[in-house]
Amino acid sequence: MLKIALDARELEHPKPMEEALRCLQTMDESSYLHMIHRKNPIPLLQLVQEKGYKTLSHQDSDKNWHILITKANLSLEELVDV
Repeated sequence: MLKIALDARELEHPKPMEEALRCLQTMDESSYLHMIHRKNPIPLLQLVQEKGYKTLSHQDSDKNWHILITKANLSLEELVDV
C-alpha cells in the first residue's frame, strides 16, 4: 500500500482541498492519502465520500487532524499510526 503524504497545517483556504484533490487524481487502488490538517476538513470528506472514497479522520493529542482517504478495499483503522 503506497502512502501519499500531505501536510496541510500551514496551508490557507482553499489550498488544502485543492492539494488533496490533486493527490487523489494520481491515486490508484494500491494507494491512500494521509493528510495532516489543523482542522477536520468536512467539505473535503463529504465530497470524496460522494465519489466513492473511504475516509477516516482522527485527532491526535497535539490537536492535529489525520485524514486518511482511499478507494482501496481495506480497513483504514489499520493505517492509523498516530
